[in-house]
Amino acid sequence: MKHLSSILIRRTALAAALAVSLGAVAAKPAGQTPPAEDQPNQGVPLTPPPSATTPGAPASGPAQQQSNLKPFKDVVKEAKETEGFFTLYQKDEKAWIEIKPDQFGKPFYFSETRTSGVGERMVIAGLMGARHVVYFKKVNGLVQLIAKNTRFQARQGTASERAVESSFSDSLIASAPVVSQPNSDTKGVLVEVNSLLMNDIPGASTLLEQAFRVPYALDGRNSSLVGADSNERATGFNVSLHFSVPRLPAGGNMGGDGPRVSPPVTTPDPRSLFLSYRYDFAQLPVPMTPRIADERVGFFTTSHVDFSDDLKAVPTVHYVNRWRLEKKDPNEALSEPVKPIVYWLDKNIPEKYRRAVTDGILEWNKAFERIGFKNAIVVKQQPDDATFDTADIGHASVRWYLSSDGGPAIGPSHVDPRTGEILDADILMTDVFTRGSRRFIVEDLPRASNTGMPSQDPNAQKSLQLPMIQGSDEAAQFCSYAQQSASEMDFALDVLEARGDLDPDSPEAEQFVYSYVKEVITHEVGHTLGLRHNFRASTAYTAEQLSDPEFTKRNGVVASVMDYAPFNIPVKGQPKADYVNPGLGPYDYWAIEYGYKPLDGIRDRQELEKIAARGSKEPWLAYATDEDSMIGGSPAGMDPTVNVWDLSNNPLAYYRKRLDLSRELWDRLQAKQLNPGDTYDSLRRSFLAGFQQLNRGLTPATKYIGGVVQVRDRAGSGRLPFEPIPAKEQREALKILSDGMLSVDSFKFRPEFLASLPHSRLDYFDQMSHGMAVPNQPMLSPQQMVLGMQRSVLDQVMNEATATRVLDAQQLVENPKDAFQLSELYDALQNSIWSELKSGRDISPMRRNLQREHLRRVVAILLRPTNGMPADARSLMRLDAQELAVQIKAAMRKPNLSKETKAHLAESLGTLDDAMKAPLIRMGA
Repeated sequence: MKHLSSILIRRTALAAALAVSLGAVAAKPAGQTPPAEDQPNQGVPLTPPPSATTPGAPASGPAQQQSNLKPFKDVVKEAKETEGFFTLYQKDEKAWIEIKPDQFGKPFYFSETRTSGVGERMVIAGLMGARHVVYFKKVNGLVQLIAKNTRFQARQGTASERAVESSFSDSLIASAPVVSQPNSDTKGVLVEVNSLLMNDIPGASTLLEQAFRVPYALDGRNSSLVGADSNERATGFNVSLHFSVPRLPAGGNMGGDGPRVSPPVTTPDPRSLFLSYRYDFAQLPVPMTPRIADERVGFFTTSHVDFSDDLKAVPTVHYVNRWRLEKKDPNEALSEPVKPIVYWLDKNIPEKYRRAVTDGILEWNKAFERIGFKNAIVVKQQPDDATFDTADIGHASVRWYLSSDGGPAIGPSHVDPRTGEILDADILMTDVFTRGSRRFIVEDLPRASNTGMPSQDPNAQKSLQLPMIQGSDEAAQFCSYAQQSASEMDFALDVLEARGDLDPDSPEAEQFVYSYVKEVITHEVGHTLGLRHNFRASTAYTAEQLSDPEFTKRNGVVASVMDYAPFNIPVKGQPKADYVNPGLGPYDYWAIEYGYKPLDGIRDRQELEKIAARGSKEPWLAYATDEDSMIGGSPAGMDPTVNVWDLSNNPLAYYRKRLDLSRELWDRLQAKQLNPGDTYDSLRRSFLAGFQQLNRGLTPATKYIGGVVQVRDRAGSGRLPFEPIPAKEQREALKILSDGMLSVDSFKFRPEFLASLPHSRLDYFDQMSHGMAVPNQPMLSPQQMVLGMQRSVLDQVMNEATATRVLDAQQLVENPKDAFQLSELYDALQNSIWSELKSGRDISPMRRNLQREHLRRVVAILLRPTNGMPADARSLMRLDAQELAVQIKAAMRKPNLSKETKAHLAESLGTLDDAMKAPLIRMGA
């Protein structure tokens, strides 16, 4: 009884507390409809407290009661009124928008674009940020700008829709107090734009901290509204946001072992910087008919989870991102569109490149003509005295930007999340690729890497990483083609000039640059039309076809301009064909057909399936993209036929060609005689270019080891999704790696040549004085550069994913003995890396470094194997380690070995002995 009594007491107390809690919330009479300003969400409003870090926090104090507010006319007295999507009032440095009763709860489009940056680490002008379907909501004297959750949807008016609304939250973007009584005529209220938008809506403080490791904070007092405009379809605002930090972290910039601190080097005072943004409030278009995406054709997609059908196995729906394109006359075979896709050339594009940019854009009209559109794309030049900003939502554009550390081209777009309709797109082109093409990149711009190859410098890699800000399209549409192809241009010019095949001041060189700029622009425009990369397109043609000038003139050098294609440089003695793709490839025509061909709306699915199915039958339509082209042992990096910067249907032969071209360049450089007074900059630049090309050729070859070709076919195509690389090709790849990267004769340079590669002393001092990364010594270290590439190769071929695939491939062939064996891989690596043990040669410092790296991985597999490392790999490695120990003992007895070699072999033997005696330690156990 006592126990029951205590339970009753607790239940009574709980009921009383619940009654008090419920009494604090006014009950809604049955059938009552909430006022318009409370739509579309219902329930008790939750307003976050104002703070510097809350996205929607108002810049001013708490909202006032309506009775204390000024009359509407008094607030906007003497202000300039502009009618438009939202009625806009401007006076001095302030602006207000009027929100009418029927505009509360009504969805519209919100987008943001950065219009000024700091010129480094991808904090650059022109990048598109988040875009949302938003609505205004009035709560407790505040107007909230709320982003609708469009990721999860259900059919309107159903129970599933109500479940979605209660299950997944919207997000607060910004908020500000109502500052006026209702307009006596329109009943609208005023919100001060300065208060609404002078917050860190883009999440720039996070972006800056990611880029520079400095905790910048928004300084609202020194931020400002710098412009506002309104028309019938959009109301836009330009803001300047000041970010600052009281003090910079000490240490790290001038060397030492501590963590690197890297504040901006382009600002006069790195404690302070300004970022500008364009915000657009725009009318949502009448939803166009979406087009279902297909994994066999490469488009960016807009996706949502549709809970309308609870029996559907996969509820996610994917739509193609594309512009709205409709014929003026649907009955005509060739008709102009109702509304063409217009690209504005920003007035900041240098005049000498405008023709190439224009031609690159208009190249896509050829694909649209195939499906019945005449002049689907139009190019317009922004006048020098124009006052409109091409960053606004009304102007798709091509803009030029400058960057101190290089930078990619990028072709992002803003899309309607309901249908995938592209509403705006801004292509950004860095001047680095044009400067690189004219050979000024070393003299005029500090490279991101000052210690070695640009692609090897970890700081350079960090500078290219786009921050993953929620709601942003930037990371998904990131494209480094322009920047990386600048180094391809460097290498091509180095080789052609060294041969005497190209005079840098000749008309041929000008055409070379024109073709290059046009190709890069065509590639980026493809992104803004919705197309993703196609990194399988480079394998469409044979080496013989690529050396035929007539063939490349008709067909190009790759099957799609959306690939990263290297320059088609002939080996010495071969005929000269097109260096770059002269236009679109067959894949590009096909992809545009899938995305933009007018359909009748009745048999859409059947027609689209018919188009997409061609990709399995026609080799020049083969498609694979970014996630298929990775390197590093992950499942995404297992297909060796999908890579950037390869060419021909025999990638292995092309990698050998790259190796030959790099060695040819080095031989010519070492024989080159400089004129009195010449700097050594050209020698250093060309030397590094050869290393970069070697790295781009040999690193992808590692994917052949345990490689698996994966295709995007569907059932009935006649091909299986996965096919292991034949053992013969894996052995060939292993030989290329051994000969080109791991053999004792791979890297030999004349001492006097290595002594002629100084870092630019003026650049060195300038970069040091600005806190930039500089080498501890101005002399290059080929040993470290080679070791960096060798580490990459060993990491790929000796990891658990590669070992697992080599073993799994034996189950995919009729006779497992015919498959490539894991023992072949480990034996070949050991024999090549430790070849001096049998030859009796002394071991050079470069070779000792490689042997230590190999030994480190052997010991790790023996003592600390990862949980995913196959047991067979460890067994084979133990057997090889025993054999290696025997070989080292025998080699140590040979005469004429240097003391350094003897010490190295003794240490290696001790490491092996200790590893074979030590107990196994399982990672994660």
